[in-house]
Order: sequence, then structure tokens, then C-alpha cells
Amino acid sequence: MSIRTERNEDIVTLIFDMEGRSTNVLNAALTEPFQAAIESLEGDTDLKGVILTSAKRDFIAGADIDMLAAASDPRQVFQMIEDFKAFLRRLETLRCPVVAAMNGTALGGGYEVALAAHHRIALNQPSSRIGLPEVTLGLLPGGGGTTRLPRMIGIQNALPLLLEGKQLRPDEALAAGLVDELASSHEEMLQKSVAWIQANPGAKQPWDLRKFRYPGGDSKHPAVAQMWAIAPSMLRVKTHGNYRAPKLIMASVFEGSLVDFETASRIESRYFTSLACHQESKNMITAFWHQLNAIKKGASRPDRLEKRSTSKVGLLGAGMMGAGIAYVCAKSGMDVVLKDVTLAQAEKGKSYSQKLLDKRVRRGHMSREKADAILDKILITQQIQDLAGCDLIIEAVFEDRALKAQVTQETESVIGNNTVFASNTSTLPITGLAEASKSPDQFIGLHFFSPVDKMPLVEIILGKKTSDETLAKAYDFVQQIGKTPIVVNDSRGFYTSRVFSTYVKEGIAMLAEGVNAARIEQAGLQAGMPVGPLAVSDEVSLGLMHMIMRQTERDMRDEGKSVEDHPANQIIQDMVEKHERLGKKAGKGFYDYPTGAKKTLWHGLETYDKNTDTPLEEMKQRMLMVQALDTVRCYDEGVLTSVADANIGSIFGWGFAPFKGGTLQYINDFGLAAFVAKADQLADQYGSRFAVPNSLRERAKSNNTYKMESP
Repeated sequence: MSIRTERNEDIVTLIFDMEGRSTNVLNAALTEPFQAAIESLEGDTDLKGVILTSAKRDFIAGADIDMLAAASDPRQVFQMIEDFKAFLRRLETLRCPVVAAMNGTALGGGYEVALAAHHRIALNQPSSRIGLPEVTLGLLPGGGGTTRLPRMIGIQNALPLLLEGKQLRPDEALAAGLVDELASSHEEMLQKSVAWIQANPGAKQPWDLRKFRYPGGDSKHPAVAQMWAIAPSMLRVKTHGNYRAPKLIMASVFEGSLVDFETASRIESRYFTSLACHQESKNMITAFWHQLNAIKKGASRPDRLEKRSTSKVGLLGAGMMGAGIAYVCAKSGMDVVLKDVTLAQAEKGKSYSQKLLDKRVRRGHMSREKADAILDKILITQQIQDLAGCDLIIEAVFEDRALKAQVTQETESVIGNNTVFASNTSTLPITGLAEASKSPDQFIGLHFFSPVDKMPLVEIILGKKTSDETLAKAYDFVQQIGKTPIVVNDSRGFYTSRVFSTYVKEGIAMLAEGVNAARIEQAGLQAGMPVGPLAVSDEVSLGLMHMIMRQTERDMRDEGKSVEDHPANQIIQDMVEKHERLGKKAGKGFYDYPTGAKKTLWHGLETYDKNTDTPLEEMKQRMLMVQALDTVRCYDEGVLTSVADANIGSIFGWGFAPFKGGTLQYINDFGLAAFVAKADQLADQYGSRFAVPNSLRERAKSNNTYKMESP
């Protein structure tokens, strides 16, 4: 059975313990015996209280996402969620106190079960998480989350938790009002549960009391009404009109506060059904549940090799990237040797970690002692000999082949024969860089993203001679520092840099066509990208883009290949060579960056503005489709070998519209036949960058969508 029952002095403990699973999830295998247990308790006249707990490491991880992903019939979804809430309602009206003894993580539906209890006690362990993260999957908390939580802690306190899907540690959950007590051990948690039941024999939910009032007021209260007057506008500014879930969470909370509890519960169920049956939630579940979990489980890692941990990392170059990598490695418990050509430059790189750690201490997120211990793990040096003993070297020097070859050979003179050597290059082919190494089978690319401490992705690039052992070591290292790895084969620009550049260049191409610069930026944001193409060009550096453009032209000529001109190239050349506007770091690019003031678009862009009236929807489609098409080419060429790596890489790497589920899922979302037809139209109008690969055309004929499989 998925639920065990224990009785002691007329207090019944229901213990969740699903057979054959490491965690408890809400599906029929758990909810049916749960409902049966509640029915048996309803007729128990001697019952003094109920404790809900788990025999697993966690309480209840949440709903069975696979079940939700497969849901398509609105009537069935509505009835399913109504049935779930009906027996939770019976639980909280048992006429005896109910305590949720949360011995671990309680998320989503798992926490909604706890909300139906009269009292919540959490085991105080830092690894546990408590909250309602459904919004991150395009859903809302449909098991009572938008109905009970605002009634428990107030609308203004509940909304940020619901809209952001925050997952809190137990101590944070206590401070936020999501739990009522903490316990230091499982035994103490159960003792406190019994004590609370004995002290509160007539416990009822606050919303079942005749004189119930919302903490802080309902939606008609002046302070709350004032918040509602601006909240939708603030949400639109943040999401640019994308994402249905936050809008419907707001609607459920607002409307639910104006009616009785039962009516509010039905309102919530209807909004949940609308989201669960919509393609947007399917996209997000596909990416953030199925595909992300596959990557976490090592889908692209050689499975025959045992996991290995990295204990000592050597960083070559203490610039922005090297300093960031040093921080995440030290924070993960590794010893770090941070080397640069001078001790002063190495010290400057270490100071980056000092600033980040000081901020965490100031905010109360870390003790001073722990921060100092992390900082002590970073050894700064200008001596190559100090790299001896490292089991991983990461080169993060300037994007110059000769320089990279030099530091590779210098380093290999002092490191061990089994040390993996990785380059953090963002564009230079790994196979070519590995030619400088005496062990090309132990040479690999580890492409980090800036800022390293915040960006969740690392792109692992295989050279032609990279061994499986080296890949496994790199994959394990990326997961050890808490990042998400994707694995790609060698190519110019690899996957992320190559496809990301298509977005940037499409925006610049629109500028060349005479489209107003502000409209271009707005189109990028409304398409779902985190930053407009002109702004992100400045952040990447127009100077760097110009250098890569020229380097690519030289390389292609050396290989006897022609270079296809792009309409953005002339503007990039003009900005750098003619106007000397190199980007944000230089203080001037497509934008001006006045000291102490907000950036503004450079007035010189007005010379390109011909009032070209390209429809906004077409601009958005161009920006997304050009990325999707080049992703297909990467997939066809074998640069990508996994749909999951393509989608997660695009979202985590450069922020491709998350609600579309990634670059390949965007094609599924659009509809393959419709996508091909639109791309053909754009190719006729704008050129070969919108040309449809034959593989996609064939897929469209049979509607063979991009699923989690090899090509």
C-alpha cells in the first residue's frame, strides 16, 4: 500500500510510502488510498487527531507531472482536480486537528496537502524545499494553493510566492508563514505534532470560522485594492504580455477573495484546467521537467563509466570568466589555483569572489567564517608550477589561437598525465585548439556563460579525439558545481554561440532595412527574449563581434570556402570602424551609457531609420524562427545529438523564449507544416538564412515532431 496507518492513543498517523518509488508523488496510486483512509477516519468517533508524514526522504514531491503532461480533455482535468480537492476538504473538516509533519521537501501538490492540515511542522534541514512552483511549468497551484495560501498569510504576502514559484528552505518557510514550527529531528517533529493536537482539540481552518477575515484584507480592502490597481501592469512590464500562468494566478486570487471558499475553489479549478490543457504548459513541462531531468540523469554522458569528483582546479586567466569560474569551483568545495601573468591580475580575479561572498554575508545568506573558508580555497599565482596536482585545468585566456596554444603547452609541462585540459572558448573549434596538446584525447571545451555565478548552463564541446573518459569527467564536474551540462560536437561557434548570433544579427538586419531601433528592441522582448538584440550586442561587445566576423572570413578563405554576406555585417563594420562604438564596456555602442543615468539608444541610429513598417508579429517570428532554423541545421550536421540539449541549451544559454520550450520545441509549438510555410515566405522575402532544411521539410510531411530522441 502507498499509505500506512499507525494508531497511538486515538491519534492516527498516515504515512505516505509509495511502493517502487524513491519519492511520493500525487497520482492515483497515492490519492486513492489517501481518500480511502480519510473515509475510514470520518466515521471514527474516538479519533483525537491525525498526523500526515512520510516514510521517504521527502514529504510529497508534488503532482505526477507525467500525468499532467498527458492531460488533454478539459472535462477530465477539471474533474480530476475537483476530486483531489474534495477529499482534501474532507480532511480539513474531520472535526479533529490535523497536523502535517513535513519530514522533507513539500512542493506543489505536496505542499497543498499540507495546506489542508490545521498545523504544519517542518524538519529543519537545509536541503528541504517548501513552496508552490507550478508557475515555472506554466501552471497554477490548482489543489488549493491560490485559495488557501492567501487566506492563511494574506494576499500581498502570498502573491510573490505564487507568481515567482519560490522554493524556500524550512527556516525561510517559517519566516514567510508557510509553516508554523520547525523541528530538529524526526522524533521531535512527531512529538510536537502530538503536543499540538492535544493542545488544540477543536482546531478548525481559519476560513471555516464565522468571523474569518483575510490577513491584510481581501481584494476590496483599500490597501489591497491599490495593489491590484498596479499589479497587472507591473506583470505586463515584466513578461511583455507572455506567460498565461501568472495572469491566471492573479485572476484566481483576486476573484477567489470576493467569494466563499467553495466557490473560490471551483474558480481555481477552472483556471488550472485552462492552463493544463494549453500548449504553453506542454512546452514548459517538456523542457523543464522531461528534458531537464533527462540531462540531470546523464542522458548525454557515457553511462558505462563511474562518476568521478574533481578536487583541484587550475584556472588560466583571472579575467571576468576565469574569476567567475574560480568562484563557483571554490563555492562547491574545490581547491582552486587562479593563475595570471602577474600576481596583481590574479589578485584582482580573486577579489571578484571576495565581493560576491561579502554580499552573501551582508544579506545573512552565509556566515563570515564560511565565506572566509571559501575564499581560502583560491590560491593566486603567476607561477606555472603551482598548477601541479590539479586534476582539471580550465583555460580562460583571450580568444587568440596562438595564445591558447602557448598556455596549453606551458601548462602541460607541469601537470599530470591524467589531468583533463579544458578551454573556455566561445567560438574557436576545439579540435584545432587540441592540436597544441600532447594529449588531445584529454582536451575538451567547457563553455561557461557570463556572469558565471548566475548562468546555469555549461556547454561541453567534444573535439574529434576527445575520449569518453574525458567527457564523463567534464560532465561530472559541471554537475558538481551545480550547473546544467549540454554536450555538443565541434563546430565553429558550437551550438550556443552560433545560434545566439542569429538572433542578434536578425535584429541588426532589421536596422539595415530601416526599421526603427526602439521597435526592434521591443519586438525582441515581446518575442520572449530577455534582452533586445541591439542591447545584447552591446553587452557581448560589438568589437568582439567584429573580430569574430573578420576571423571567420579569414578562416573560410583559408579553407577555400566562400563567405555568405549577412545584411547585419555592414552595420557591425560601420559601428566599429567608422563610428568607433565598440559596445557597453567601451561606454558606447548601439546605446549610450551616461554615468549615473539609464542607457539610451544612440541618436546616430536615426540615420538608419526609414520608417519601414514591418509588422511587429512578423518581426517577432523572424527573431525566433531564424534561431530555430539554425538549430535544425546544427541537429542535421551532428553538432547537436539531442533534442533535450538543443532546447535546454537555448533556454539556459541565451534565454530563448522559455514559454515556447526551446528552439526545437518552438517548431513543434508553431506546427511543423505552418512553420515550413512561414519560413518559405520569409526566405523569399529576406534570403537564404530562412531556407528550410530538407530534414525539416520531410518531418513536416508526416508531422514527425522533435521528440527526446537521437536524430
